Amino acid sequence: MNRAPKPLAGKVALVTGGAKRLGRASALALAAAGADVAITFRKSAADAAKTVKALQKAGVRALAVRCDVTDPKSVAAAVKAVVKKFGGLDILINNAGNYETVKFEDLTVRQWDAIFASNVRGPFVVSQAALKYLRAREGRIVNMGSLGGLRPWADHAHYCSSKAALHMLTKVMAKALAPEVAVNCVAPGMI
Repeated sequence: MNRAPKPLAGKVALVTGGAKRLGRASALALAAAGADVAITFRKSAADAAKTVKALQKAGVRALAVRCDVTDPKSVAAAVKAVVKKFGGLDILINNAGNYETVKFEDLTVRQWDAIFASNVRGPFVVSQAALKYLRAREGRIVNMGSLGGLRPWADHAHYCSSKAALHMLTKVMAKALAPEVAVNCVAPGMI
């Protein structure tokens, strides 16, 4: 039987928020390309277990780690667990984040801060924790931005602003970490 080449065979990927939705799809695509995949989850342990089974079914090694991307200690422990299991890290997908619809006049400071914590601080904290491992393998970081970071949505001031900040953070990281680590951002629309 002639099998298609696996361009990511031998690589290790970490997808934050990889238990469901876009994170799960990203993890499965990485596995289909041959990468061993670790995912993080915060609350969705059952979904994470299902995703790990699906990844293993794709013929790769897989791991799910509970992690709050806004907490540096939690992030450090998660990255350490991934590197211990797989021996290194080649690809980081900063997918974990939050989305919320709130009218501008009803938006609270707490809501504003929570969205920025997950959508901007999280990718920053995870990238810093993973950096030495990514540098060692000339790795890649992909931040999951949003069309909302490029275009204003009336009832999403905090979300759109956080994703715009993530787009700029990506540009800064791309310059700061080159040439050892490539950093990019994708900006999907509504899914």
